Amino acid sequence: MKTLKRKTLALVLAGTLTTQLAGCGTVFYPERKGQISGRIDPVVAIANGVGLLFFIVPGVIAFAVDFATGAIYLPGGGRTELQPNATPDSLNDSLYASTGQRIDWQQDRVLVEQLDNGQQLHQLLASHSVAKHQVP
Repeated sequence: MKTLKRKTLALVLAGTLTTQLAGCGTVFYPERKGQISGRIDPVVAIANGVGLLFFIVPGVIAFAVDFATGAIYLPGGGRTELQPNATPDSLNDSLYASTGQRIDWQQDRVLVEQLDNGQQLHQLLASHSVAKHQVP
């Protein structure tokens, strides 16, 4: 009975430390990885702070991981409207103005499609998402 309690406690402690070492924002919101800056998400900051209160080193590591990956920042939430006569060059100019990066439209990974409406866009994205997950 005593060894069962020790094993359970060890598993709970290992799980807690692993979660803190990974960084709460990285665990809660993996889609936020790669953000450079923005407003700090209070939920992630508080969760990392709780880790800091109980376990100093893992809490510091959790903050470091979340800041390094960008998972601690709230998403930007910006929206953009596509002009009806958009060209690759006009898209590239808009992307450069927003992100500071340009796209090489000749790359193999870039897919250029002519679409008539938003429904076709949703269908195209859904089919590529399914195909992406099926590749070994």
